[in-house]
Amino acid sequence: MSDARPVRRLLPPLLRAALWLMAPVSVFALLALGQGVRPDLAQQLREPAFVLGTAASLATGVLAAVASFMLNLPDRSRHWGWLPVPTLVLWIAAVGQGCLMHWVDIGPGGVQLGESARCLTTVLVTSLPLSLTLFAMLRHGSLLRANSVTLTASLAVAAMSATAISFFHSIDASVMILITNLGTAALIVVIGSLFGRRVASSGGL
Repeated sequence: MSDARPVRRLLPPLLRAALWLMAPVSVFALLALGQGVRPDLAQQLREPAFVLGTAASLATGVLAAVASFMLNLPDRSRHWGWLPVPTLVLWIAAVGQGCLMHWVDIGPGGVQLGESARCLTTVLVTSLPLSLTLFAMLRHGSLLRANSVTLTASLAVAAMSATAISFFHSIDASVMILITNLGTAALIVVIGSLFGRRVASSGGL
């Protein structure tokens, strides 16, 4: 067709993932400047459990981002979706009690919002820009595996948010972050599936 637009070639997926990873680095730097790192960070870095959990969440974020960009291309294997699973298992195994069990503190002054309520702000500040940036980059790719791309991308954001919490708050919010991000991803998948069927039944856009 004479009015067809030329297809813009996407950058290699590893390069696209590297470009996106500049976003969490920027967010972490802004958080460090704005509120500083947790007071006991130096002590925590000497604890093997903390180092293992933080490294696993960071690795999960990186690998999930790579997987999402790989799955975003129709000629790449769907098995790329398994890339972040080993580090995800390691991360979950390293998670402690989590901040869900400490959502409120009950002290002499009565019930007060605990550190978990304050860390929620950091979760939102981290997750929102990372999600917007990642999905803006992924929208140029293939929609053949949209559900897998959505889930791996959400896992990348969740893992990076948990990494931020590890450096800036004295509680482990991994459980809350996983439930929030992957729950949102599942909702997006359901809405996308319903919308896709509606478009298909109406003959497309």
